[in-house]
Amino acid sequence: MLKWISERMYLPRRGVFALILLGILASLAIAQQERTPHVAKFSIDGAIGPATTDYLERAMEEAEEQGARLFVLQMDTPGGLDAATRDIIQNILASDIPVATLVYPAGSRAASAGTYILYASHVAAMAPSTTLGAATPVQMGGAPGQPQPGQQPDQERRAGSAGKNSDQDSSGEKSADDAESEGASKEGDSTAPKPGSAMERKVINDSVAYIRGLANRYGRNADWAEKAVREAATLTAREALEENVIDIVAKNPEDLIAQLAGRKVQLESGEVTVQEDIAELPVREFEPDWRNELLALITNPQVAYILLLVGIYGLIFEGYNPGALVPGIVGVICLLLAFYALQVLPINYAGLALIIVGALLIVAEVFMPSFGALGIGGVIALVIGSVMLIDSDVPGMQVSRKLIGAVAGVSGLAMLGLLMAVGRSLRKPRVAIDHAMVGRTATVKSVEKDEVLVMIGGEIWSAHSDAELVPGQQVKVIAEQGLWLQVEPE
Repeated sequence: MLKWISERMYLPRRGVFALILLGILASLAIAQQERTPHVAKFSIDGAIGPATTDYLERAMEEAEEQGARLFVLQMDTPGGLDAATRDIIQNILASDIPVATLVYPAGSRAASAGTYILYASHVAAMAPSTTLGAATPVQMGGAPGQPQPGQQPDQERRAGSAGKNSDQDSSGEKSADDAESEGASKEGDSTAPKPGSAMERKVINDSVAYIRGLANRYGRNADWAEKAVREAATLTAREALEENVIDIVAKNPEDLIAQLAGRKVQLESGEVTVQEDIAELPVREFEPDWRNELLALITNPQVAYILLLVGIYGLIFEGYNPGALVPGIVGVICLLLAFYALQVLPINYAGLALIIVGALLIVAEVFMPSFGALGIGGVIALVIGSVMLIDSDVPGMQVSRKLIGAVAGVSGLAMLGLLMAVGRSLRKPRVAIDHAMVGRTATVKSVEKDEVLVMIGGEIWSAHSDAELVPGQQVKVIAEQGLWLQVEPE
């Protein structure tokens, strides 16, 4: 009997082992299939921030694990945050796989931070009718006189003389590539802006040294790189190739890949040669996943600003109404998300403090009416703090003025409504408790120990009762005792 049972148990065990073995073999087959030679393609479209860094870092790691032979980075950016840009550059420089960056499609730009990334790439390429440059560091806090990333650098300075020198217009409206080249080259001949403060000079000189180091690393034009930083110079694709700023002009990513076949590329680990049949390999696009999209949403300055306000107001209302729970829970969650976003964004702590103080004053006006003094002061502090909150002039990395105006408008209307309510209450004749109250029906608003608050005719009165009452219950006034009402259930 025991032998029969043992044999019957042995058969299922063999089946289990067979299934496990098949699973392992299938996993190995899938892994081998995924790790096939290919060209990995990434995209930067818009301002460069923490989410961009996270996306590229994880996408490059995943592509390398899957057997990528070449990284193609398609870029169109007006600039971005300094810390995020340097992180991306470090990932590119440390890559064991060649990184070819292409400014694409036509009409795109690699302005400000994009210029640094292009210089850091193992292969720098541009499509026709694209531009790069304007790499002057944007001053935190919006210092005047510095060009905005993506803005034609000397546009404002030349606005007064546009009629005299129309050939210096670099607005990009000329259709011919030669016209674009002419405008961009003449732009670089303008006088370089002279930084005023010691801090501005330090930032400029540090940026010059950084971009010259990247240029010398790959034998590119370091003098023009310095010009792009000091004078915010720009170039078109054709002129960038002539000036030895880029390596290739390609119509599209496929054209770039074809031109790279057999090309020698200098990596951190040494010189490598791109395989001859690189154009025959499949191209895999690595898109941002849900995690990266969530990070991009949270670190959006508009969203971070809204989360901050909701969190502050939620905790304040929870403090004034202990036990409400919902405002406190929502406030804590929103504040945690806001602080996560703010710790990777360039914030001004004075602006953050003003926002907190402004919110406190506005809420204080609700609970301690001061005829508008606290509320108006709170709105002013809130607006000033909101403008100061994000300490950057990078496009896409600021709190929208429209959003700030909307918040200020709603807060102002709330204060106006509160002041009107206070004014009506002051004009309203005082109501004395008399026997006319006896017999009227009231609604219980709250019950705390021996104190009961009831509402009669839109007014809140203190009351007490010998019976147990619950909020929402209808009661009848049976007597008055000074400023208290004696009530009983109906």
